[in-house]
Formats: sequence, structure tokens, C-alpha cells
Amino acid sequence: MKKLMALVAVSGALAACGPVKSTANILDAEVQIQAARTAGAEQLAPYEWTAANLYIAKAREEVGYSDYQAGVDFAVKASRYANEAREKAMAAAGNTEAGGRTPNP
Repeated sequence: MKKLMALVAVSGALAACGPVKSTANILDAEVQIQAARTAGAEQLAPYEWTAANLYIAKAREEVGYSDYQAGVDFAVKASRYANEAREKAMAAAGNTEAGGRTPNP
């Protein structure tokens, strides 16, 4: 009986990890997207910017359906694309400030 109670307690604790992990990943992706916006990624890295925003929207949708692992996966992709967008935008902005040409997207 004690083993059953321990098993129920452990499974109950693990069930609560999904919402927490997905929320943390979504918040991280939102921070990355805001950093990309600040760097001017909307204009300078439109592909990565769009991908990041579509992935974060899909992450929120999946979490809404209680599919937390899919939400985590999409949030991680959104974070990755937002980071790429920020880096690309900063590199392009540095190029134009140095007198170089802005690459065509």
C-alpha cells in the first residue's frame, strides 16, 4: 500500500511539470522575440522574425490544448528563430552603419 501511495505522489508531481516547463519556455521565447524586435528584425531579418512569431503562436495553441510537450517544442523553435533574427538584424545594422551594403533578404 505504501508503494502505491508513493507511486501516486510521484506521478502527481511529474504531471505538474508539463505546464511549468511549457510556460517557462514560452516566456523565454517571448523575451527572445522582444530582443529581436528591438534589434530591428522585422525589417532586417523577416524570414526568421516571421518563423519565430508563428512558432510562438503555435506553442501557445498547443499549450491551450494541454499538449505541453508540443508547446515546449514549438517554444524552443520560436526562441531559436528569434535569436537568429536578432543576430542577423544586428549584423545587418552593423553593416549599414559601417557603410556597407544591406544584403537582400
